[in-house]
Amino acid sequence: MNFTFLVVVLLTALAFVGVVVALSRAISPRSYNLQKFEAYECGIPTRGKSWMQFRVGYYLFAILFLMFDVETALLFPWAVVMHDMGPQGLISILFFFIILVLGLAYAWRKGALEWK
Repeated sequence: MNFTFLVVVLLTALAFVGVVVALSRAISPRSYNLQKFEAYECGIPTRGKSWMQFRVGYYLFAILFLMFDVETALLFPWAVVMHDMGPQGLISILFFFIILVLGLAYAWRKGALEWK
């Protein structure tokens, strides 16, 4: 690939992004209402400080949920084409499940599944 062509493409892309960002800032509506900058959670106004610490267990629980959600999203397309893939597909999905089971066992051992 020609180096000059690559530089021209990169500079054009950067210029295009810069023009779009500048144009969106120029024509976008703005509101500087103080209520806009307040923390908002589930439609209930906050009482007290908005910055508070949460236990790390909540984040671990969310990551576990995301892990099994991704598993479900990847398992469906695999099941659709399972016959076309043959034994290699079965081995790959077993490897995928082994990694997920090891992750679940690790979280279970660390106590991330206990809701306190």
